[in-house]
Amino acid sequence: MEINNINNNPVAPDSHIDLSAFSHKIAVLRSQIGAVVVGQERAVELILTAIIADGHVLVEGVPGIAKTLLTRLIAKLISADFRRIQFTPDLMPSDVLGNNVYNLKSQEFEFHRGPVFTNILLADEINRAPAKTQAALFEVMEERQCTVDGVTRPMPALYTVLATQNPIEQEGTYRLPEAQLDRFLMKITMGYPPLEQEVEILNRHNSGSSFAKLDNVRPVITADEMMSLRRLMDSVHVDPSLIRYIALIIQQSRMSQALQLGASPRASIGILRAAKAFALLQGRDFVIPDDIATVIPPVLEHRIILTADAEMQGFTAAKITRSLIDKVEVPK
Repeated sequence: MEINNINNNPVAPDSHIDLSAFSHKIAVLRSQIGAVVVGQERAVELILTAIIADGHVLVEGVPGIAKTLLTRLIAKLISADFRRIQFTPDLMPSDVLGNNVYNLKSQEFEFHRGPVFTNILLADEINRAPAKTQAALFEVMEERQCTVDGVTRPMPALYTVLATQNPIEQEGTYRLPEAQLDRFLMKITMGYPPLEQEVEILNRHNSGSSFAKLDNVRPVITADEMMSLRRLMDSVHVDPSLIRYIALIIQQSRMSQALQLGASPRASIGILRAAKAFALLQGRDFVIPDDIATVIPPVLEHRIILTADAEMQGFTAAKITRSLIDKVEVPK
């Protein structure tokens, strides 16, 4: 594996993991995504990072910017069971988890599994469902198991939720509970494409033949290979100074006068896992400070709560997170 020399970063260990085979797979993944979706490279990198890090992803953005297309595409490129739930205001918990149905022939109750029992679940427009349906996802997202009528059933090992939501100010949406937001490893905000990418989108549609069809996309990585990547994270080297760097940033969030709720240890663990997964995506078996700085915003921003005064002064979660990073000296 080729490793570039990086100045002012912790020294990588002498023994390296051979990532050449997986680096090729990831390159093909990126290529296939680029053939269907124009731009959104940052969102693609972060979604792949979260899946490798064994975390759920919440993708937010206005309608029409390919949130659902991108998540469906990434799910399809992984050879694993995939299901989609379209969240609506009348969606019931049993529609998600499943329920017990009485079988007249056997005179016994049989459990009919809901769509949540899969490897990759696309929860489309998740914030359109009310609180009781959101609560049905608490256990399954955190513990990878589902309890219905006192019986607990496990989820598959690869189980990952890819959720999309429209901004809160859109009509007909509900704010997700803080406890549920905390169960998402990352929240990724997708914005409008810049001019040149918009032109490329129009040119592809105008030609009618430049866009790859989603139905023609074939998986490029298996569920077992993805699980192997997850296991490789245990071998990714993180210098002790970088672990302390993460802890110091988390501590800053708890001392900030602009925040009424700082980050929990779950957030610091999420940053560590995401940084290791991001390093693997870049073809490295060691973490550098830039990996941590890249994953902190999507891991942290949806977990912190600003004070009313900070909001009135125009501060945002993104600005506060940036200031937390800037306050801590980068390890040399």
